[in-house]
Amino acid sequence: MILSRKNPSGITIKSAKEIDLMRQAGQIVADTKMRVHEAIRPGVTTGELDRIAEDYIISMGAIPSFKGYKAGGRIPFTGTICASVNEEIVHGIPGGRMLHEGDILSVDFGAIVDGFHGDSAFTKGVGEIPEEAQRLIEATRESLKQGIAQVRAGGRVGDISHAVQTYAEGMGFSVVRQYVGHGIGRSLHEEPQVPNYGEAGRGPMLKKGMTLAIEPMLNIGGWETEQLDDGWTVVTADGSLSAHFEDTVAITQDGVVVLTSPEGYYF
Repeated sequence: MILSRKNPSGITIKSAKEIDLMRQAGQIVADTKMRVHEAIRPGVTTGELDRIAEDYIISMGAIPSFKGYKAGGRIPFTGTICASVNEEIVHGIPGGRMLHEGDILSVDFGAIVDGFHGDSAFTKGVGEIPEEAQRLIEATRESLKQGIAQVRAGGRVGDISHAVQTYAEGMGFSVVRQYVGHGIGRSLHEEPQVPNYGEAGRGPMLKKGMTLAIEPMLNIGGWETEQLDDGWTVVTADGSLSAHFEDTVAITQDGVVVLTSPEGYYF
């Protein structure tokens, strides 16, 4: 088996075999997304959604990426999913919180197969939601697609960043700047960082064998954020609604491949 290697910038280039393992992890993530997505409704708790995700990932012989994850000296994350409600942007801790009609919920999680990660996120409205909240969700989903459309060997990370920012701000939403997408592979977070704002033609060059987690986070209000006292949950500083979509992609000889969404299925 040919092992991945790092180029001088610290970015890991994956072999075809390693991308295949990430494809397996991504398929488990995609199937888990569908199960969690279908279970979101008024009256369910974020803890119940967490159990659905964990049970399925483990049943497929994979390992939840997030459970027990440590970062920056924080306490280990206790959930399989991040469950972020309304003004919560990312890293919401699942538990006894019940979802109510009109809420929006962002779900983010990953799975590990033979040491390689897949990572994805989506946002869904709970029952009937306000029109502006629905617009936010649709714009965030579309901004992810706009970013992925810029992924090609010979391009630059800034091409992705600029596409996300241009679309999002054109729709009247702000782009979170403190949290970004990232490389992914044997580690959940690898180089390069993939901001959701920036200039086209700038940043590291995209090459065959690179794998990226692209994840726009859009707010109805301003882009500033705050972290809650639990050490994990990140919220909008002004209390406005936020949405989050993410997919893991690979650059192959056949072009970009989305590893975490089954073909033809969109949330």
